[in-house]
Amino acid sequence: METRAIIAAVLMAAVFIVYQVFFLPTGPEPASQQKPVAPPAAPAPQTPPPPHTAAPAANKPPAAPAPKAPQALRPPQRLATVDAPLYRAVVSSEGGKLQELTLKYRGEKPMVIVGDLGPGGLRASSGDGAAADVVAMNLSTEGITVSGDRPADLVLTGEAEGLKIRQTLKFHPETFAIDVLLQVENPGTAPRGLSLAYSWITRQAWRATPEKFQGQHPTEIVWSANGHVEARIDDLSAVSERAIDGDWVGLDSVWYLAALKPRSPGWFKIVIASDGKVPAAKNGDTAPVGHASIALRAMPTIAPGQAWEGGLVVYAGPKEYDRLKALGLEDTINFGGFPVPQRYGGLPMRWLGVPILLLMNWTYKHVGNYGIAIILLTVVSKVLFYPLTVKSMRSMKAMQALQPQVNTLRSKYQKDPQALQRETLALYKKHKVNPMGGCLPMVAQIPIFYALYLALSVSVELQNARFLCFITMPAWVPGLGGADLWICDLAAHDPTYVLPVLMGVTMFVQQKLTPTAGDPRQAKMMLVMPFVFTFMFLNLPSGLVLYWTVSNILQIVQQKLMDRPARSRAAREAKDAGRA
Repeated sequence: METRAIIAAVLMAAVFIVYQVFFLPTGPEPASQQKPVAPPAAPAPQTPPPPHTAAPAANKPPAAPAPKAPQALRPPQRLATVDAPLYRAVVSSEGGKLQELTLKYRGEKPMVIVGDLGPGGLRASSGDGAAADVVAMNLSTEGITVSGDRPADLVLTGEAEGLKIRQTLKFHPETFAIDVLLQVENPGTAPRGLSLAYSWITRQAWRATPEKFQGQHPTEIVWSANGHVEARIDDLSAVSERAIDGDWVGLDSVWYLAALKPRSPGWFKIVIASDGKVPAAKNGDTAPVGHASIALRAMPTIAPGQAWEGGLVVYAGPKEYDRLKALGLEDTINFGGFPVPQRYGGLPMRWLGVPILLLMNWTYKHVGNYGIAIILLTVVSKVLFYPLTVKSMRSMKAMQALQPQVNTLRSKYQKDPQALQRETLALYKKHKVNPMGGCLPMVAQIPIFYALYLALSVSVELQNARFLCFITMPAWVPGLGGADLWICDLAAHDPTYVLPVLMGVTMFVQQKLTPTAGDPRQAKMMLVMPFVFTFMFLNLPSGLVLYWTVSNILQIVQQKLMDRPARSRAAREAKDAGRA
């Protein structure tokens, strides 16, 4: 009985094995190993052979491309986190690109949006016109903490076109700059050429984005050549591809900068490109997002057994003058130029704006409040120009005293303009009054005031800088729910609009106190200017409005001080007349 049971079990196992091998249909191969299907015109498909049996050569489909080995061997993406005192970053093994870069600067300011803003990683190609691919690399570690006074290194290694590539990212604790060191080794027996590129991309139109992004919004591409800014492209939708020799290139905004600067002059070339303009949206649909890009490209030829080395600096951070100057990027701060006729060479406002900016930062180090620093800076400018202001006011008062006689001459020579001009000039000469005396001292002050205005408008230090911040409004307050009162961000407009209105009131009082000389109708028209300026300043940064308001108040004080002797003299004369 036991013998028959054993024989039956052996037979059943044999039948099961034979069925599995010869009769059970073979399942589909994995997607990465599937072979191309024969064309429809071929004969009826044969039953696929078992996995252990080789298929006949006649059944192979013609021109079946073999799968590419590099794609199958490409390692999966890995990430490494970098925690530095000034920023937090996430580095990808795909070319060493930054998946995340958030500045720890007056809050958190993101500089990277994956696919839309940020570095594209190291790309390589054979240099014969082939498309460049991101180099797949291995990370030396998956976590770095930058502290103390020493930089920390992240090493990435990979291969491209048969060459060994080593990329070292050096993170510093005291700066936003990241050093990128490249080394390419040729282990072969013949010279090899390679094209390397490190890029940074951005959206062409940030206004078309539906989400509210709190970080950098690049508005222009700027580059330098021969030690000065060569050009600025302020329309990212009109960027055309070009390759130029230069010192550095950057994606610029008012307060933040993403720049690429080669450490090895002569090896790298600046490349600016675009993937097309952003089409206009129709019927409320969201328009596709176009991109512009900047890059540094090197095309070395490496001898057998030799290595090529190059380096670049990636700066992604705020446009603080001292930090930019240390890297030679200070010209990215656009102070503009004062409108002087071209034959006089123009007046670059950085000559005046930079000292004012440095003075404001120096004052802040001592007072600890940028609002107070702006007030002190305005007071200093008024004190320096006080003699010119006094001269201008005296000239305007002299013109005002002669105004009745000028009106008499106008009535007398209504039909003879030349005689009116001649007699008017003779009257001014007789009383030693210069008609331009009230204007020339003010003209001399305009460049300084304009430079002060520009220095405040481009100063990233004012972002989230508090002046008089008292309370936070409850969420249920209409229009002001959650807003900080009163001035909690000198780079933003006053949410209560109290400061712009105060500026308009002080400007109106100043004009009422200013002596008028000329047509009374023009004086009345000038009284409209405070209302125009109030409307213009409603949404300007609070730091600028504060500067203008303090300037108006100081001007009122100056006029009151200058009018005091005249009022005292008039009071004495009235008192003497009363006694008589």
